Amino acid sequence: MDRSVSGWINGFLGVLIFSGSLPATRVAVAGFDPVFLTLARAVIAGLCGGALLVLFRQRMPRREDLRPLVVVALGVVVGFPLLTALALRHVTAAHSIVFVGLLPLMTAIFATLRGGERPRPIFWLFSCLGSALVAGFAASRGFSASLTGDLLMLGAIVACGLGYAEGAVLSRRLGGWQVISWALVLALPVMVLLAFLTMPASFAGTSQEAWLGLAYVSLFSMLIGFVFWYRGLAQGGIAAVGQLQLLQPFFGLTIAAALLGESVDTAMMAVTAGVVLCVAGAKRFA
Repeated sequence: MDRSVSGWINGFLGVLIFSGSLPATRVAVAGFDPVFLTLARAVIAGLCGGALLVLFRQRMPRREDLRPLVVVALGVVVGFPLLTALALRHVTAAHSIVFVGLLPLMTAIFATLRGGERPRPIFWLFSCLGSALVAGFAASRGFSASLTGDLLMLGAIVACGLGYAEGAVLSRRLGGWQVISWALVLALPVMVLLAFLTMPASFAGTSQEAWLGLAYVSLFSMLIGFVFWYRGLAQGGIAAVGQLQLLQPFFGLTIAAALLGESVDTAMMAVTAGVVLCVAGAKRFA
């Protein structure tokens, strides 16, 4: 199969898995403190990632790989999960998912800065248009109503875009699942210590739904999704395949409505449809 086609398929599967992250996080924060949730998901994923590295006898990263692995860990292991968990105490999953529409633009920017990619000017037009639709929708809902939540989501998007681009560049050499596994293992000692310090005295009142949310964000959002996502970015191009993230709000809004009973109105669907149309244009001119 052509690497470009394979990249888009892997990228799509990654986006599909990530689409359940914010609804699952919202379910999980109903039973866990956001900080402990961030630490616990990193510990669980780190142990699984470490087991995979040992099982498949992967070589240790080179010294020059350590800095980008730290960036990946700070961006997608700590930054995005923590900031989104905190944000979801102030905004609904449906509202936060719309911010994910900014990720393709942020990923493309870091693909240029860190990955050396140079998309054509018209690519930026489509990418900016999709992001403008998302920002316009958020502004129409009133930032003042949940300024803290919106700022936390914006910070999460910046951290995630950097982690995506840095990890995709590194995965060309190490491999997709190896990058996220090493990043998780690198952060594991600190995550274990902090998780132990922030662990609640009892889990007696924690619902089954919260445990399921923790399981999803630990195994799928933090590990399995990245297996497909980093591979897709490395094969098809960071900026180009990154535009698939414009589909994530559509899938995410559907999940939020189906599982959480959150309202998904006509305006949300219209914005989602608009940004999805930008994928085709961005893909063509990447």
